[in-house]
Amino acid sequence: MMDQEKVNILLVDDQPAKLLAYEVILKELGENLIKASSGREALEFLLKNDVAIILVDVCMPELDGFELAAMIREHPRFQKTAMIFISAIQVSDIDRLRGYEMGAVDYVPVPVVPEVLRAKIKVFAELYRKTRQLELLNIELEDRVRARTAELEESHTRLLESEQRRSLAIAAGKMGSWDWDWVKGDWMWDEGQFQIFGLDPKTFVVTPSNVQEYLHPDDIDELRRAVAQFSNGIKSYEAEFRIIRPDGEMRWCAGTAAATMDKDGRVIRVSGVTVDITERKQAEERQNLLAREVDHRAKNALALAQSIVRLTRGDNVKSYIRSVEGRINALARVHTVLSLSSWQGAEITKLIDEELAPYSTGDQIALSGEELQLEPATAQTIALALHELVTNSAKYGALSTLSGRLSLAWGEQDSLLKIMWSETGGPPVEKPASRGFGTRSVIASIESQLGGQAEFDWRPEGLVCSLSVPLSPHQPGLEAVSPEDTTPNVNAARRTQH
Repeated sequence: MMDQEKVNILLVDDQPAKLLAYEVILKELGENLIKASSGREALEFLLKNDVAIILVDVCMPELDGFELAAMIREHPRFQKTAMIFISAIQVSDIDRLRGYEMGAVDYVPVPVVPEVLRAKIKVFAELYRKTRQLELLNIELEDRVRARTAELEESHTRLLESEQRRSLAIAAGKMGSWDWDWVKGDWMWDEGQFQIFGLDPKTFVVTPSNVQEYLHPDDIDELRRAVAQFSNGIKSYEAEFRIIRPDGEMRWCAGTAAATMDKDGRVIRVSGVTVDITERKQAEERQNLLAREVDHRAKNALALAQSIVRLTRGDNVKSYIRSVEGRINALARVHTVLSLSSWQGAEITKLIDEELAPYSTGDQIALSGEELQLEPATAQTIALALHELVTNSAKYGALSTLSGRLSLAWGEQDSLLKIMWSETGGPPVEKPASRGFGTRSVIASIESQLGGQAEFDWRPEGLVCSLSVPLSPHQPGLEAVSPEDTTPNVNAARRTQH
C-alpha cells in the first residue's frame, strides 16, 4: 500500500458519531478519508478534488443521499465515481432501483459490518486506481494529439476554462450553460440556464422564438448580429445583455459562446455559458451614483466657500481672515455632523450643539426643542445662519457680557422648522440704520436658499430673531447673497457698543 498512490474516500453523514465510526473501520486501508457533514459540504469538496469512492447516508436533512447523487452524476467529471449508500431503514426494491439510477454501485445496511464495508471499499479503491492508470494513459495520448493539432488544443482549453467557471458558478447558483446543434437546430439548456431566466424546464420549450420573448427588446438586435457572425467565420463571442423574467424582474447577464467547426470550416455546433451579473451591475450603478453624489456635494461646498470668501468684508486683513475662517469652520462643523449620517441628514440638536459649543460657558445659554432631522442643504444653511448670530452676539450682544443670556428654542409647525433666538441682559440695543453683512447673510441664506423667512426685532433688552424654514427640500441658487448686497462694513451699526 505504501508504494501505491492513496485515493480520496469521501464520507458523507450528518451525524458526527457515524462519521467517526466509518473512519475507524476504514482507517487500516491506508487511504485518504475525508469527512463531510452535509451534502453541500460534500459538493464543495468534490468541485476542488478527485474522489475515488463516496460513502453517503441516504437519510440526511436539507439534501438527502439520492439528491446528492443526482447532482454529482450531472457533473461529467464524476459520472463514473463509485457511490455506496448506507441506509438505516429497510430499503425497498423501488428505492434500490432509484439509487442505482442515481449512480449507486452498492448498498450497505445498518448495522454496518466492518469487515464487509472494508472489503467493498478496498475493491472499489483498487478499481479506481486501475481506472486512473488508464485515464493517465489517455491523457498522455491526448497531449500528443493536442501537440500536433493547435486548433484542437485551443478549443479544448476554452472548454476546460468554461467548465471550471461553470463548476464554481453552479455552487453559487449564478451560472448556466447551453448547447445549440447548428445543423439540426436542436437546443439544450442545463438547470442553471433555466434558473437564470426564471423558467420551468418541465414546461418551457427552448426555441429561438420562445427565448426571444424573455430578452430585453433593446438587446435583441445585438444578439441576432452576434449569431450571424458565426456564419461569417467568427469562432467565439462575448456580450452583456438583459433578460426579463416571467415575474417582470430584469436581470443582467454576461454570455460567452464558442463555435465548433467541421474540417471544411463550417459551423456544426455552438456552445455557451451565461452568467448572472445583476449584482455586479447594481454595484457599478451604486458606485456611479456615489461618484456623482460626491461631485455634487464637492461643488456645493466649493460654491459655499466661494461665496463666503467673495462676500466677506473686513476693516483690515486680520479681521477679514478671522471672519472667513469662522464661516469656513462653521461649514466644516456641519459637514462633520452630516458625514456621520453618510449625508442622509443632520439632527438639529447636534447641529446647534456644534455651533454654540465654543460659547457654552456657565448658564448663559438655554436650549429647548424637539429632535428633528434636517436635509443636508437645510443643515448647511442653518449652520451658517447660527454662526452669524452667535458670532455677533459674542461681539456685541448678550454673550459679550457675563450678565447676558441667550435663549434658543426650536420646533416643527405646519411642516416648517421654527427657530426663536432671544437675547437679554446684554448691552443696550438700538435698531441699526442699515443692515450689516451678518444680518443680510442670514436673511439671504434663509430666504433665497431655503425659501424661508428671517425676521429681526432689535428690542432694547436684546435682539430677537425668528427663523422659519420649510422642512421639505427647496431648490435654491448656489449663492446666498448677491455681490450687490454687500458693503465694506461687516457689522454696520447693529448695536450700540460700550
